[in-house]
Amino acid sequence: MTFDNWLPLLVVASSLLPGCIIFLLGEEQKTIRRTLNLAGAVIKVVLVAFMLWGVSRHHVYEVRYGLVEGIDFALHADPFSLLFVTLSAVLWLLTTVYAIGYLEGMPNRRRFFGFFSLCVSATTGLALAANLLTFLIFYEMLTLTTYPLVVHRGTGKSLRSGRLYLLYALTGGAVLLLAVVWLQSLVGPIEFAEGGILGRADAGLYAQLRIIFAMMIVGFGVKAALVPLHGWLPEAMVAPAPVSALLHAVAVVKAGAFGIVRVVYDVYGVQFCGELGVATPLAMAAALTIVYGSVRAAYQDDLKRRLAYSTVSQVSYIVLGAAVTGPLATTGGIVHLVHQGVMKITLFFAAGNLAETLGVKKIADMRGVARRMPWTMAAFTVAALGMIGMPPTAGFVTKWYLAAGAAAAEQWWVIGVLVASSVLNAVYFLPIVYTAWFQTPPEFWPAEHRRGRFETSLTLLVPPLVTAALTLLMGLLAGTPVSALAWAKLIVLREYQP
Repeated sequence: MTFDNWLPLLVVASSLLPGCIIFLLGEEQKTIRRTLNLAGAVIKVVLVAFMLWGVSRHHVYEVRYGLVEGIDFALHADPFSLLFVTLSAVLWLLTTVYAIGYLEGMPNRRRFFGFFSLCVSATTGLALAANLLTFLIFYEMLTLTTYPLVVHRGTGKSLRSGRLYLLYALTGGAVLLLAVVWLQSLVGPIEFAEGGILGRADAGLYAQLRIIFAMMIVGFGVKAALVPLHGWLPEAMVAPAPVSALLHAVAVVKAGAFGIVRVVYDVYGVQFCGELGVATPLAMAAALTIVYGSVRAAYQDDLKRRLAYSTVSQVSYIVLGAAVTGPLATTGGIVHLVHQGVMKITLFFAAGNLAETLGVKKIADMRGVARRMPWTMAAFTVAALGMIGMPPTAGFVTKWYLAAGAAAAEQWWVIGVLVASSVLNAVYFLPIVYTAWFQTPPEFWPAEHRRGRFETSLTLLVPPLVTAALTLLMGLLAGTPVSALAWAKLIVLREYQP
């Protein structure tokens, strides 16, 4: 094999191998563990950057192994997969730095960082999957590697949340497996291809293909937290902050949304989805999820639960962009894969800082907290304004393209959903910002712990500041050739080319 064949495997292995080695280390060998984690994260970023450079110049990176006759395990780098892989690689590096500071002095760090690395390996593997079978393998691996992270604290509440997560995820995985087997029995092995591969399917198969499409949406919709498949996500907030950040911004919910976009564009094809009549119901399901998640978020006093319901709402922008169909809406949905990840991880980093430094977990306890932790709350505020869609943040770019796409497709009701969602976003984010910056702080915080010379330790403070800066830069520099928006436009151009 050539280096071009090895590179996709190396990207997956850059987190897989450190994770496996960490399990062999002793709990007290923290220096080696940190070195392995950080080295793997840096190597992944470098390898992904090299792959980005090559794919932008039409270079092909692919590896393929025959499992049984007609069925391959295959990894392939295309522009859409690299958008997701780049997000995962960059945010994994930042989350690793954050987790090192967050878990300092806590038990079972070996187990945490081992599964943490395996989780990222599963995420990059499914992103690079060249066909549905390979995707399914890594999709189920993601379920198994995130469960130990959800139950990491070992409390009764975390174990109950873990069981609920497994119930949802494994049920969704079973439905997805049935759909993949059924589809392959009809049309053969399913390779991802720009424009889809089912456009020439026999008209007599249309009824079955509609059912299979619905089953795939259910299978992926569990992880994407589409209503009513979202119940596991708010309960999983008992996990440590780095896990919450990983679930919401990098791995699980993004894997579900990514899978839905793959099905719509690279399996069925956008034109064939319109012919089958499945795009509009999917758009309506996404719209329902957007509004429902926003309404539920407004009633949560626990900060992480409010952010969790916000994720339920925000991730469905990606699905909505895919379902509306049309270059502009698709661009908005795809670029939100990156924008939401960066904004949401900022919010969870900040929430973790407040909890670990001051013991502040409830919004009611956040009075004047910005005076004690101004940099953390500045990062939170930037990300919150981005979620609302205020210019010049990344969130504004997303909502602009989604609204423009809806107008171009003459689906005016989608604009109404976006406006309602933005108003609701303001309803549940702006009171937090006001409470933190303008109300008088209490005499004592719930459980203050001095961490370093600054408002908190640098390993906890730097990651949210970096991602908050990215939230602004991705909005300010959206028109440049190196932006996530420019890459999303490249993906859309390839999907919609004749």
